[in-house]
Amino acid sequence: MRSTYFEIKNRREIIAWALYDWGNSAFATVVIAGFFPVFLKQYWAADADVTVSSFRLGLANSIASLVVICLAPVLGAIADQGTFKKRFLISFAAVGVIATGALFFVSSGQWPWAVGLYILGGVGFASANIFYDALLVDVAPRRHLDVVSAWGFALGYLGGGLFLGFCAYLTLEPGTFGLAGRTEAVRLSFLLTAVWWAVFSIPLWRYVREHRTHAAVTLRDASMLGIRQLRDTFRSLRRYRQVILFLAAYWLYIDGVDTIVRMAVDYGAALGFTSQHLIFALLVTQLVGFPAAIAFGWIGQRLSAKTGILIGLAVYFGVTLWAYRLHQVWEFYAIAATIGLVQGGVQSLSRSLYARLIPPDSSAEFFGFYNLLGKFAAVIGPALMGGMAYFTQSTRLSILSLLVLFAGGAILLLFVNPNHDSTAGSAGQPPAPVSD
Repeated sequence: MRSTYFEIKNRREIIAWALYDWGNSAFATVVIAGFFPVFLKQYWAADADVTVSSFRLGLANSIASLVVICLAPVLGAIADQGTFKKRFLISFAAVGVIATGALFFVSSGQWPWAVGLYILGGVGFASANIFYDALLVDVAPRRHLDVVSAWGFALGYLGGGLFLGFCAYLTLEPGTFGLAGRTEAVRLSFLLTAVWWAVFSIPLWRYVREHRTHAAVTLRDASMLGIRQLRDTFRSLRRYRQVILFLAAYWLYIDGVDTIVRMAVDYGAALGFTSQHLIFALLVTQLVGFPAAIAFGWIGQRLSAKTGILIGLAVYFGVTLWAYRLHQVWEFYAIAATIGLVQGGVQSLSRSLYARLIPPDSSAEFFGFYNLLGKFAAVIGPALMGGMAYFTQSTRLSILSLLVLFAGGAILLLFVNPNHDSTAGSAGQPPAPVSD
């Protein structure tokens, strides 16, 4: 891994690109997976039954995902027509940062405001990630896609984990920081998350170069050309059979992965575990995920990205069965550590495998499809878990719905050809040259 890293010439760009993951992962750990689900139950909606708050959380995640579904392909196609990937990324990141910081000002019992800002922050976070993913082909030589993608996720796990650890200490020892209590500490954590995200977005904005694949155009012209290109791509999708097959597999298994990320803390809270146990388990996942993501980058380069993903999905299948029978706190920690071993690997290798299958000159558009399916899956997963918990009054039964997603995704992935030539260019265009 070390020799591979030092072979890459544009290390400053790669570090700047990866630092964005270091920064925005604080939103994923502190807000999505950590404090928001617990704080929604205990502060903003303290008078509601746990199944009702679970339903609200699942619905909020689904609404945010639906908005991203509507935006992703169109904005991706527009970004490919000009050098707009960085500008779109920073714009949506700003939306997420502002919404996250605003959670600090939401008072007890005001769950509609909290949920609304959570949805807005989620839209900013997910939409910015479309263009962050698309920039992978700008910063990484083709032969090093697996390694660079893995480093992005690894730094994300480390940065998100360290910041979550700080926020957890802040809430456990609020007096050390001159705070009145844990409630004030949690609220301050949302504001600090916004600052962390904003600060570590700066290196990407300054140092990452976006490669121009089309003549310079205005945003208005890019919008018209992008929509036309999107229409042509839809008409010519049969040319991208390997892409379609991969996306079908990805749509299934990433549903299970994202649902676990978004609903794990809520699931543990519904089973009666304390907030301290839940946050510590999440911290374990993040810290284990750092070296594990790097290791999966090595697996992807040595064995193949497809093999690495299949290994991860097999582990997820077993973890889901274990979670259904979960009773003890130590089991929750063990599950968290096991998920940390494979979560970053599945995510990073999915991104790098997809980058190999798509035409390089339409990366933002195709990553728009990629994120669209990921978010469409996230509409179903959290809503399914939340809905089943509400109607059956059993949180345990809802977790078993994830089994079919992991199994179905793995079966489809077996038929994906990782050696497929992605240099066919975008729809209606001649093949584009690919160089390292």
